Amino acid sequence: MDTVTRPRILVVGAGFAGVECVRRLERKLAPDEADVTLVTPFSYQLYLPLLPQVASGVLTPQSIALSLRRSRKYRTRIIPGGAIGVDLKAKVCVVRTITDKIVNEPYDYIVLAPGSVTRTFDIPGLTEHAFGMKTLAEAAYIRDHVIAQLDLADASDDPAERAARLQFVVVGGGYAGTETAACLQRLTHAAVQRYPRLDPGLIKWHLIDIAPKLMPELGEKLGRSAQEILKRRGVDVSLGVSIDKAGAEEVTFTDGRVVPTHTLIWTAGVVASPLMATLGAETVRGRLAVTAEMCLPGHDGVFSLGDSAAVPDLAKGDGAVCPPTAQHAMRQGRHVAENVIATLRGQAMQPYVHKDLGLVVDLGGKDAVSKPLGIELRGLAAQAVARGYHWSALRTNVAKARVMTNWLLNAAAGDDFVRTGFQARKPARLKDFEYTDSYLTPEQVRSCVEGKAIESP
Repeated sequence: MDTVTRPRILVVGAGFAGVECVRRLERKLAPDEADVTLVTPFSYQLYLPLLPQVASGVLTPQSIALSLRRSRKYRTRIIPGGAIGVDLKAKVCVVRTITDKIVNEPYDYIVLAPGSVTRTFDIPGLTEHAFGMKTLAEAAYIRDHVIAQLDLADASDDPAERAARLQFVVVGGGYAGTETAACLQRLTHAAVQRYPRLDPGLIKWHLIDIAPKLMPELGEKLGRSAQEILKRRGVDVSLGVSIDKAGAEEVTFTDGRVVPTHTLIWTAGVVASPLMATLGAETVRGRLAVTAEMCLPGHDGVFSLGDSAAVPDLAKGDGAVCPPTAQHAMRQGRHVAENVIATLRGQAMQPYVHKDLGLVVDLGGKDAVSKPLGIELRGLAAQAVARGYHWSALRTNVAKARVMTNWLLNAAAGDDFVRTGFQARKPARLKDFEYTDSYLTPEQVRSCVEGKAIESP
């Protein structure tokens, strides 16, 4: 008897793009129409824009980690691991599971949404001594580390060590860096009141960026407003400056300054997942070159979107590509699902078009700058828009309830300064969290698919 197999749809990545795609596929496809599989190291969707609030303790880590297994009605199979290579000819995705086992996962249609990783440069000591702000583990670890510096400074009788532990450097004047510096500065400012032996004047936060303006996407006025807010709080903002080298106890800026510090947080942009380089296909600054329908030219059934794909921005035109924002990723996820379904059913695909709705930046407390629909807002109005946008974008009611409860509790009771124990004896830095060295070369992918032994990358 002939066995009829259903088409296999493989989605790589559980970020905004991947999860929105899976949810739309589940809602629109009949159970016997296709099998949907999701490859992700963690069975949750991370609401990335709120990471700085986790680092500062305003939100608990659980509140922005939206479980993918909470509801029983979802039928997607989840493979706990990371995609480390794709063979487009054989239609096989190579997956390294969380137990370090390498498996080959065949597919008929693949949706590549592995997201991005922290962009680094060839700066001496950077990956060994810097922290990132891209994962939930990094945010929780940074919070422990920052509070630990206050504890260690309070316990030290060496004025030089005390001063070094109370200086903090954040590199990156985009949204992630600005919000991280703003939120953590508020945390240390409130925490130091509980340390009578520490002089609050010793706490110094440095925010640096090689660009000439802070958050240029916001425009001249709002960028300047954000910079003024930070300076008013005592944050030293240096533009046109980057890192020359990093050490365990000091950081050297490109303008020659040497800052004694044990805390270097690197948020200077992102690049597409290294998975894109394993395909042997055309890329645009590391992002997979796709059509407006988010298809890979010359390869049937291959779709890519989000931070890892250079999706043409038809709303802007002039050859622009969509920026790597959550706003675009969520809408692309839903749209690519419709195109996958259209392909399955022999219908025409539609190009992706979305006009940017604006930007929001939460600086903590009553401070924020926002630009919804081109309208420039500051202060409480901007804060209401920023938090309202984030709250409404959370996918589940449980997550919304947790986040709102955290916000209300923090507003009423203030910050807490408890270390949870992530800051253990063995330090962990940027290179330890994102596993960027675990991907295969195209040749290794081919060998793996053919069943040949490969050497670990």
